[in-house]
Amino acid sequence: MGKKDKLTKLERNWIFYDIGNSAFVLLVSTIIPIYFKNCASRSGISGADSTAYFGYAASIATLIVAILGPILGTLADTKGFKKPLFTFFMMCGVLGCASLALPISWIIFLMIFVFAQVGISASFIFYDSMLSDVTTDERMDMVSSLGYALGYIGSCIPFTISLVLILFADRLSLDTKTATSIAFLLNAIWWLVITLPLIRSYKQIHYVEVEKEILKKAFHRFGDIFRERKEHKKVFGFLIAFFFYIDGVHTIINMATSYGKDVGISDNNLLFALLLTQVVAFPFAILFGKLATKFKNTDLIRVCIIGYLFIAIFALQLDKAWEFWLMAVCVAIFQGAIQALSRSYFAKIIPKDKSSEYFGFFDIFSKGASFTGTFLMGLTTQIFGNSRAGVFVICIMFVIGYLIFSANCKRKEIGLSSQVVEEKLSEI
Repeated sequence: MGKKDKLTKLERNWIFYDIGNSAFVLLVSTIIPIYFKNCASRSGISGADSTAYFGYAASIATLIVAILGPILGTLADTKGFKKPLFTFFMMCGVLGCASLALPISWIIFLMIFVFAQVGISASFIFYDSMLSDVTTDERMDMVSSLGYALGYIGSCIPFTISLVLILFADRLSLDTKTATSIAFLLNAIWWLVITLPLIRSYKQIHYVEVEKEILKKAFHRFGDIFRERKEHKKVFGFLIAFFFYIDGVHTIINMATSYGKDVGISDNNLLFALLLTQVVAFPFAILFGKLATKFKNTDLIRVCIIGYLFIAIFALQLDKAWEFWLMAVCVAIFQGAIQALSRSYFAKIIPKDKSSEYFGFFDIFSKGASFTGTFLMGLTTQIFGNSRAGVFVICIMFVIGYLIFSANCKRKEIGLSSQVVEEKLSEI
């Protein structure tokens, strides 16, 4: 990394949260669904039903955050509110992760999983909106991409230790259930410790002043966003496209292991293939961050959407371990890039002083998409008794997302700050 690209202390501490929370994100896409499906199987629940139940749980979590997101984001834009709200929901996620280690039934396990998912998902609203406080527009693509890249490689540390504990539980005089419980605790501690530098150093730069009746004012400002939609057509056009294409991305991340298990891939192949995903995703996330300095951010996002569409089509016929490994590598190429570039692109086109409010909407569309994708995959899997039916729906989502995104890119207007909007309106 050249001197020009050298990270500031605040940028580095912001990236640390990606490294910390990615440990839990990786658990959600690997160990947690496998552990849950094995627990459910011991209770006499079929593979198709357990996949559906896990999909419903993920959908409930995303729906809760989608409802709370805009108001939480609006509150967070008030001076002094962003860090406390971020810390509270981060701790909900950490405590939820740790609580999965308790000896509980599969139903209680899903309930705690929903609690932890709400915590981590809500924390992203505040974390993503911090991007405009910790860096400049010119560095956003690089910093955002590095966050995802280092998150992927950093999460491999606690995950690898967890994997060793689980796979070699017998040699360590542990049963698999105890080893998995230790893994949940280990990842919760990792998440908390790695996040502390950001909590200590972050200061909110862009904000609105504290007002009386804060909650009432928050709803007022929330309504203002809709009234500003004509000035920010590009923002809302992007959000609609984002809803469709990120639907497929989140569903693949959340349901990959459940799908792989349903088509006959062994637990060990699933875990090691997804570990490989993290390793491969690291350089490619950095690569796309570098490419963003030479090519249009929007063109790179389009490339990622097309890449994901072909991955979903390939998954329709997947039934061998090597095919799952190949799919995992292909996902790794685009996974970090499409999320990082979408996050930084959105941060550039929204008003800086309302970043949390707009990222609340960003989260609505992101989590709403995740709800739609996981719910549809769960529902179609249960109806047809085959996970491939759900994957077909995801293919359609990518096509719609690409078409809307491409059309929206033709818009000429750019995001304006709320102050500029007011000035323009006063001139009319």
